[in-house]
Amino acid sequence: MSRAMESRPCLPAPPRLSSLLADRPLALFLDFDGTLVEIADGPDAIAVPPGLADRLQALAARLNGALALVSGRSIANLTDFLGPLPLHLAGSHGGHVLAPDGAPLREAAPLPSPVVDALGTFAQANGLLHERKAHGGALHYRARPDLEGGTRRFADALASEHGLATKSGKCVIELVWPGADKGGAVDLLSSEPPFAGALPVFIGDDVTDEDGFAACARHGGFGIAVGERESAAARYSLPSVKDVHAWLQL
Repeated sequence: MSRAMESRPCLPAPPRLSSLLADRPLALFLDFDGTLVEIADGPDAIAVPPGLADRLQALAARLNGALALVSGRSIANLTDFLGPLPLHLAGSHGGHVLAPDGAPLREAAPLPSPVVDALGTFAQANGLLHERKAHGGALHYRARPDLEGGTRRFADALASEHGLATKSGKCVIELVWPGADKGGAVDLLSSEPPFAGALPVFIGDDVTDEDGFAACARHGGFGIAVGERESAAARYSLPSVKDVHAWLQL
């Protein structure tokens, strides 16, 4: 499970989307798993609601293009589920960012081969799922929650040895390059049209989304936490994926 966040009172619901849009231009940064789609037993087991990609494109048009998907998944994996999307896409926790026309805005290097091999060997030996990504690598321990501590210690040691960073999520820990986080994606895009000058709002459900919440706050906006997990940086909350869809009017 995720590391406990600082306890705080239950966060209120956000203002209605239409109210925010009536005040000023709005920029939305949306997590994927646990925010737009329900969490599943494995990364390939998710069920994407029919027509979600089309509805996201319609929402982006309503925002004059100021919508980005910001996910721990690789961009290739996102498009496997959603199809080609003419949206701003930030994958690998912000390590890889593309403009709607596919132009790269940021791209981290792949993990070193010894790190990839070590992750695979550890996963195979312990019955974990090793998710290989273009710019990172994840160990999923949902099937072996008893191995959380050992998996975390292994990942932290491997990251330290190779000058990498770790990201924790719901029954997953991932190795990435330092600085590859969702806040960095927000910082990058907030200086680019059509995001520049708009009120930035990040919606996400997991610990890795805290960086996005904090970045939006630095730029004068806020975060919306999804689900029951305590958040240290969000201003508002929504109970579920269903409520996110309703708030976004998808």
